[in-house]
Amino acid sequence: MTLSTIGAAVTLGNIEPIFPWLCEDQRPIEIQDFTSPNLLGGIPADIVVAYQAMLKPHKGVRGMHGPFFGLDLGNLEKEFQQLISKRFLTALDLCEQLCCQYMVVHSPFNDWMKLNRLQYPQVRTGTIGAMADILEAPLKRAADIGCTLVLENCDDTDPLMRLDAVREIDHPNLRLSVDTGHAYLSQCNYKAPSVVDFIDSAESRLAHVHLQDCDGYADRHWLPGEGSITWPAVMDALKTSSSKPHLIVEVRNNMHRLPEVVAWLERLAS
Repeated sequence: MTLSTIGAAVTLGNIEPIFPWLCEDQRPIEIQDFTSPNLLGGIPADIVVAYQAMLKPHKGVRGMHGPFFGLDLGNLEKEFQQLISKRFLTALDLCEQLCCQYMVVHSPFNDWMKLNRLQYPQVRTGTIGAMADILEAPLKRAADIGCTLVLENCDDTDPLMRLDAVREIDHPNLRLSVDTGHAYLSQCNYKAPSVVDFIDSAESRLAHVHLQDCDGYADRHWLPGEGSITWPAVMDALKTSSSKPHLIVEVRNNMHRLPEVVAWLERLAS
């Protein structure tokens, strides 16, 4: 299968050096300015206006990283669930204003849940039920604006937990995301499956991938090739995937080197 065009996660503070490159081949852009907590009181309209003006020449796929600090999708407290839903609805208003086709949300699953699924069988059921309740209104809103929520592994050590949750909630606007750095951290620290297994386990529901490297110790968000992930194997797994996910390089530094690194990744997959 031919891979999707590789794009980049950006903020207004770091997009400028690579914006011409992104527009040249209409590469995907993932906006990450709105993940900060406490935005319910008011969305920074100046950022929205700045993006709307800047992105006029961009005709490629556009997405947004949704909020995640303190927003546990598995929260069992009904009052907290309502607040989390409200926060996602606020983020989806931004998606509509910025014509975003997807929004990244973080998975609630972790290693404790995997290790204790037999000791506490109600946790899995309760977590998926909480996800369904929290996401009910956001998924309806997402469908109305043509946006898909993609569930990204964060502390996950069993990729099948996310797959089971998406299957059980069974909404066309909820699909899976894989973050390569998060998967590698789980492999190194919790004996989780490899990065390629996270990709393969998502099957046809994989809609989005964050490409970032790390050393297995911390969530570095280094450029691919700067850490310890085996990138030829990752690109092979993506090339043979039964889906065609949006591919986004998500790094913190050295944005000016991103075109060179993406060209290398594309050669690996060719």
